[in-house]
Amino acid sequence: MRLTPVAIALAVLLTAPAVAQPSLKEKIAGDLRRMTNELLDAIAPGDVDVWKRYAHERLVYVSENNTQLTKAQFLEELQPLPKGLIGELEVGTWAAEVHDGVAVTTYVADERLDYHGQVIKSRFRMTDTWIATEDGWRLIASQALAVPEDPPSIALARQTLCGYNGTYRLTTEIITKVTCANDGLSSERTGRKAVTMKPELRDVFFQPGQPRTRRIFVRDDKGAIVAFVDRREGLDIRWTKTD
Repeated sequence: MRLTPVAIALAVLLTAPAVAQPSLKEKIAGDLRRMTNELLDAIAPGDVDVWKRYAHERLVYVSENNTQLTKAQFLEELQPLPKGLIGELEVGTWAAEVHDGVAVTTYVADERLDYHGQVIKSRFRMTDTWIATEDGWRLIASQALAVPEDPPSIALARQTLCGYNGTYRLTTEIITKVTCANDGLSSERTGRKAVTMKPELRDVFFQPGQPRTRRIFVRDDKGAIVAFVDRREGLDIRWTKTD
């Protein structure tokens, strides 16, 4: 018996493995990612219409500069990039938790900014909260955190690096021993493993992978090192040099 084209197609469909259909939560997560991309695409050109459509009237937006804005305030600040700046944002790593009527998404927004011919690449950790409304999902809260990166290091002569050698005291029980290494300093605190610190500038060092902190060596009027401070978010902890 000769099979017709329709019969052949039907047979293929019946014998083909079933394709798993996305769940409702997966579909919602996909929709939220698409909407998030639209919101990010609207930042550089200052497209307020997209944000008017997807942002809830009671939106709470916290910027990477720790500024809290309402929807109206955010829309007022949303302006096209100035002349000479070309920027784009896109969703990087993404995760979504979808519940009944509410969803929380967290992702990294990758930014590429052409700043008058010089390209800057930045990352922002975003956490968004969406709620279901009669008009669809609406963004009701968003918080942006700048993802810090290690600064470029410089080369210092070994003689300069060894000039930081010494014992530095926080308390009578807690000390840090600093010794020069090939391209930086080795720092060993009481009860902890030694870590490597690289020079950012003369007297300013950082620990790779810990870009929020800096170690700044302090000199007296004669140029002798008398202490260092561990600086984090502008706050200093002072360690006094004892030898």
